[in-house]
Amino acid sequence: MMPTIDYATIAPGALAAMRGLETYVHGAGLEPALLELVRIRASQLNGCAYCLDMHTKDARAAGEKEQRLYAIAAWHDTPFFTGRERAALAWAETITRVGETHVPDDVYELARRHFGEKELVDLTMAVVAINGWNRLAVAFRTVPGSYKPELSR
Repeated sequence: MMPTIDYATIAPGALAAMRGLETYVHGAGLEPALLELVRIRASQLNGCAYCLDMHTKDARAAGEKEQRLYAIAAWHDTPFFTGRERAALAWAETITRVGETHVPDDVYELARRHFGEKELVDLTMAVVAINGWNRLAVAFRTVPGSYKPELSR
């Protein structure tokens, strides 16, 4: 697989806008481990190899257990995730597939049981961000494998 366009070089303003969204998400106060689970699940749904490589490495570097990483795709059927994590994963799935799901009431109610209003907006922005990154990486064939986690995040 060869990258087709280096979007960061071609459109630095677009990259700056995406990074601005990431800066907001990082400072919003949601748990970093929860955000990595959401990023991984959305990236699985979107088939983004680069982002899966990146976020599983980041999760491992932050101490996430292998068992949980392996089970994210089947989180519905495992006991490895907290209620809050399960609500976040369900929210990430329905927002990622919004054209199909239209955000069902039961998923919204589950999310509201575990997240305050601002937290739910912030979680949604995290899902929006990873979906944007996924679309860039998939569309322009960003090659996975070279990413190294930054422990300073």
